[in-house]
Amino acid sequence: MATVLESIVVPRSSALPPASLSPIAASSVSSRTGRLGLPHFTGLKVRSALQTSRSVGSLAYGPARRRRGPVVCEAQDTAVEVPAVSDATWQSLVLDAELPVLVEFWAPWCGPCRMIHPIIDELAKQYAGKLKCYKVNTDESASVATRYGIRSIPTVIIFKGGEKKDAVIGAVPKSTLTTSIEKFL
Repeated sequence: MATVLESIVVPRSSALPPASLSPIAASSVSSRTGRLGLPHFTGLKVRSALQTSRSVGSLAYGPARRRRGPVVCEAQDTAVEVPAVSDATWQSLVLDAELPVLVEFWAPWCGPCRMIHPIIDELAKQYAGKLKCYKVNTDESASVATRYGIRSIPTVIIFKGGEKKDAVIGAVPKSTLTTSIEKFL
């Protein structure tokens, strides 16, 4: 003859303490979750059972902590903002430039473009004084993108003396762009 043991369903959650994994009655689990401070889901928003919690996005966690003093970004001195070029400024900034020019064609909705932005920023800093770096939003400056046959983004084009010298298509590693740049310095 078989004996039926009491069983419960325990949700998989890192928020439950190890003691809650022991076999206990289902009613005590539901009463314990209210005391543990586990999140209560109400539609798309999450609210913690503890009233002293802070939230990031829609997920509430932990006791609130106050920061004292200003938040200082340590990378402020190293950050380089690559300026944007429009149809109106294309001729003067890119084609009439004395130095070689690296131009990144991108769009805000393009994931690989966002991946390559930090690399372009690093290159702009690394080659400051030797190379000018600009970016062209293909949604806002479609005529420039059409003129150079941009069909895929991100595309990086290197200009020297007002002429297109090299093009790299796609999110590529920094070493690939460095090799292309070095040919024209």
